[in-house]
Amino acid sequence: MSYVLALDQGTTSSRAILFDREGRVVSVAQQEFRQLFPQPGWVEHDPVEIHITQRGVARDAVQQAGISPREIRAVGIANQRETTLLWDRQTGVPLHNAIVWQDRRTAGLCAELRAAGAEDMVRAKTGLVIDPYFSGSKLAWLLDHIPGARARAERGELAFGTVDTWLVWQLTESRIHVTEPSNASRTMLFNIHVGDWDEELLRVLRVPRAVLPDVLPSGHLFGMLPPELLGEPIPIAGIAGDQQAALFGQACHAPGMAKNTYGTGCFMLMHTGDRVVKSTHGLIATACAQLGHARDARGAEKEYALEGSVFMAGALVQWLRDEMKFISSSAEIEALAANVPDSAGVYFVPAFTGLGAPYWDPYARGTLIGLTRGSGRAHIARAALEAIAYQSADVLEAMQKDAGAPLTELRVDGGAAMNDLLMQFQADLLGVPVVRPRLLETTALGAAYLAGLTVGVWNSREEIATLWQAERRFEPEMDRSHAAELMGRWRAAVERSRGWAEGD
Repeated sequence: MSYVLALDQGTTSSRAILFDREGRVVSVAQQEFRQLFPQPGWVEHDPVEIHITQRGVARDAVQQAGISPREIRAVGIANQRETTLLWDRQTGVPLHNAIVWQDRRTAGLCAELRAAGAEDMVRAKTGLVIDPYFSGSKLAWLLDHIPGARARAERGELAFGTVDTWLVWQLTESRIHVTEPSNASRTMLFNIHVGDWDEELLRVLRVPRAVLPDVLPSGHLFGMLPPELLGEPIPIAGIAGDQQAALFGQACHAPGMAKNTYGTGCFMLMHTGDRVVKSTHGLIATACAQLGHARDARGAEKEYALEGSVFMAGALVQWLRDEMKFISSSAEIEALAANVPDSAGVYFVPAFTGLGAPYWDPYARGTLIGLTRGSGRAHIARAALEAIAYQSADVLEAMQKDAGAPLTELRVDGGAAMNDLLMQFQADLLGVPVVRPRLLETTALGAAYLAGLTVGVWNSREEIATLWQAERRFEPEMDRSHAAELMGRWRAAVERSRGWAEGD
């Protein structure tokens, strides 16, 4: 038997999933880690905790499966993107907590860059907007605020990385400093047309080239896990940012195919082939996972996607659970929301860390509006679920305008995709079928596929596409005029949340 181990390093937990050659889950191990909020709008993780939990779940998944490590052909990594780390090249010790993708501390710096006229140049080279979401401004903040860091970085003493780079450095124990295009394209430092770090972008953000990792194809032999970790040396043979990994795992290999992942945030990607689509509706262009080996018929051709990012989705349900004590487990929200036929005019704009696509407003803040004396817990729970769907509908409308073609179906994954009420409401708002696959672990599966293709567990994209199977198809049932009315009220609520923290 041949197996592939996927390390799925997410925003709230580290997971490891072992897949067999049929793309089936053999075992899963997961461990949550701390979320650190040192100031309002700041979000951090402990880099050591990320590494330790990821090592631990890798061991647990292999032990649960009861297989010989010799049967594991490769390891793939999918990771939370944009989260930014800086460490000492000699010791491997981080200089600061990881600054998480949700963190908004660099909103002021981003405003300065826009005022200086850098927006068009950044968009043309990277496909991104200038926003605290992306890694470049976070790295600039670290270099500015850690005493001596910039000088040390210029001397080549420090290493920057997103979470994939950090994990490869630590897990291989050989100080390999690498990343791949789907993660590099999220830094605001990477030219997606050329496929390399861009000198002009580095100058604008004052980032020394010496601190950056090498960029290799997403399917590549990145390094070896040492035998003491799992019992055998195993190659890390595939890496992709979590959302591009999910696009790959959903078999969205052709232009026009799209998926939406319902995780901590929501991330909708539409494959655009070898074309970088310049968005005029608040979306971004990003690099897909790049297969650069002979086993892929397209060779090293560059591939791109349109993306819309929603910052708060599952994280909103966590907030209701942990901070507001509305529910004792995330799974309870569907039953609570189902106690009422609708939200009775209550709208919840979860702009806790600003708004992502298509608004890009780091100063927006969470808003609960439309409350009456008759509003109850169930209405607020339902408004929270509906907020996830409204945000995704905003993104899809922008995506269809940019792509110039209507979407025929939306493939979905992530934990909240199990929520039937949410998926039906999503289909109703969009007016297109929402298709849930049998396997929702598409982020980890995409990383496994990349690694397995590299070492020959699978032979082609076409082969892995045959493994994708639908579990349920949600057809739109709502009258289109009613859906439009609901979206209009939602956008009115969004406008009331915008710019709230600008004077802070």
